[in-house]
Amino acid sequence: MSEARQTIKKNLANQQYIASDEIATVIFLADQLGKPVLTEGPAGVGKTELGKVWAAATGRRLIRLQCYEGLDETKALYEWEYAKQMLYTQLLRAKLENVIGDAVSLKEAADRIAAEEEIFFSERFLLPRPLLLALTSDQPVVLLIDEIDRADVEFEAFLLEVLSDFQVSVPELGTIKAKHHPMVLLTSNNTRELSEALKRRCLYIFLDYPTVEAELDIVRLKVPDLAPELARQAVELVNQLRSLDLKKTPSISETLDWAKALVKLNANQLDQKTVETTMSVLLKHETDIIRAKRALSRRGPNGGTRRPGPGDFDPDDWASYRMLGNK
Repeated sequence: MSEARQTIKKNLANQQYIASDEIATVIFLADQLGKPVLTEGPAGVGKTELGKVWAAATGRRLIRLQCYEGLDETKALYEWEYAKQMLYTQLLRAKLENVIGDAVSLKEAADRIAAEEEIFFSERFLLPRPLLLALTSDQPVVLLIDEIDRADVEFEAFLLEVLSDFQVSVPELGTIKAKHHPMVLLTSNNTRELSEALKRRCLYIFLDYPTVEAELDIVRLKVPDLAPELARQAVELVNQLRSLDLKKTPSISETLDWAKALVKLNANQLDQKTVETTMSVLLKHETDIIRAKRALSRRGPNGGTRRPGPGDFDPDDWASYRMLGNK
């Protein structure tokens, strides 16, 4: 791996983000090629966090556009400050009366007003939203377009000009080009298929749930107060839960929440009572909790290496859950 990519991994690690070689390579190429990055994957695997730490690691301002159904250009690009326009109209009333004072017809008066309207549709009355802020910033920024799959197809099509040419067209002002190409990161939870046109403009990376060892590294980094053996048990249990058919699979952030909860509860082992009373930190649907408890009581040994002691729960040995009295 090149020194530049190693530096990227190190800089992200300084922001408490453990990046794989693939992530470091994509970020390196995005910076070198000036292309946006599209990250897809399950919710809670660190896609949004990557945008945040990318900005922090490069010392750039983070500008975030949170996408949702119904988002349109007005809310993403700019709005006209109508209240300010009305105020200026009131203050300039005398001047406007002079402009139309000797007009002989309504049409002539309207034409004279129209000739002055560029005053009221100038940057003076323009309220920039995230996309325009990113393009007109005097300093390079990181633009995070979060959950693009939640936006409508029409808005996704509108983004194509921004992502390919780093410019937007404002009818009253013309084309506005970026002062500095922002580093763009788009995230998607795969709730709908994105267009080929959008994907063609981006570098692509899929972020999946990490391996046990990778997630254990994250827990050790983010929750250093959790005992090493307990951290491993917790991560292995979460990994087992992800193999179940759940409505909401535990994310990395929920693993971290659970790890912090175990610290707050001064837990020193993953016994039956601790698992049952804290399972709601990981699972957010009653049906998932019921399904997980049934799985814990039904599954047999699966090759675990650690035998449970009295009152202890071994995440490698699901039968131990039943041994501890969970019928």
